[in-house]
Amino acid sequence: MPLHIGKITRLSGFSINVTDLSRAVAFYCDALGFTQQAAACGWAELAADGRDARTATLRLGDQILELAQFGPPGAPYPAASTAADLWFQHFAIVTNDAAAVYARLQSFGVTAITSGGPQLLPPGAGSVTAFKFRDPDGHPLELIQFPAGSGDPRWQRGGAGSTLGIDHSAISVSDAGRSIAFYGELSLTLQTRQTNSGAAQDHLDGLAQVEVDVIGLAPSLSATPHLELLAYRSPVGRENQPMAGTSDIAATRLIFEASDLPDRFSLLRDPDRHVLMLVPSITPL
Repeated sequence: MPLHIGKITRLSGFSINVTDLSRAVAFYCDALGFTQQAAACGWAELAADGRDARTATLRLGDQILELAQFGPPGAPYPAASTAADLWFQHFAIVTNDAAAVYARLQSFGVTAITSGGPQLLPPGAGSVTAFKFRDPDGHPLELIQFPAGSGDPRWQRGGAGSTLGIDHSAISVSDAGRSIAFYGELSLTLQTRQTNSGAAQDHLDGLAQVEVDVIGLAPSLSATPHLELLAYRSPVGRENQPMAGTSDIAATRLIFEASDLPDRFSLLRDPDRHVLMLVPSITPL
């Protein structure tokens, strides 16, 4: 269990590796409504271990996404991946009109994870409408629409067909209790816990006979975005082996603001080898 490395206060951003920076910028801006920022984050350089990286910093609402192209590039996203595999992690992009954004995504030729288009999940799963898909490098993403009166109030705003921000990041874990304890040590608190199953969940994940515990953990200063742990009882996914290297496409970095950092940043992995970067408070771009 990591000790004395800082206490998480906020999930502020995401840093992902891509093979073609220009293509990735165009996709996130044109298909998903992100805007490119002049100031660079520098998160990839902190994690680069001497490797060369070109980066672009994007914003959607209050959340920041860094795209990093390493030279030479690392391993591609693992083939035939599913949401149950333990390297899985996505971030959920909020819209006020899932049908409209889904139609726009179709024009970009995205690879769908969800079968049959956006799925309306049952009340036990929040009555949200959701659709999972992949970006041009294979990173899984989720499009999510909250029903009126639910979710963060900011998710009820915006013009028709808007994308509004990032609600959460979801990561697959092998042992829910162990992961809850790990993130609790970093000051994330348990907020919600439910078990999702049924036809809509099967369609959403593109899998059969899904039974998954969905556990919401919130940082101390802001519940949005938050972290979701996905503990699949069925099907059982593959372990995160070998450990993804810094430049591998699957080596997504979750960027957490933290207090009491002993150094200017801390880079660590959780029990299932997801990459976390703890940084001081971020000045808005």
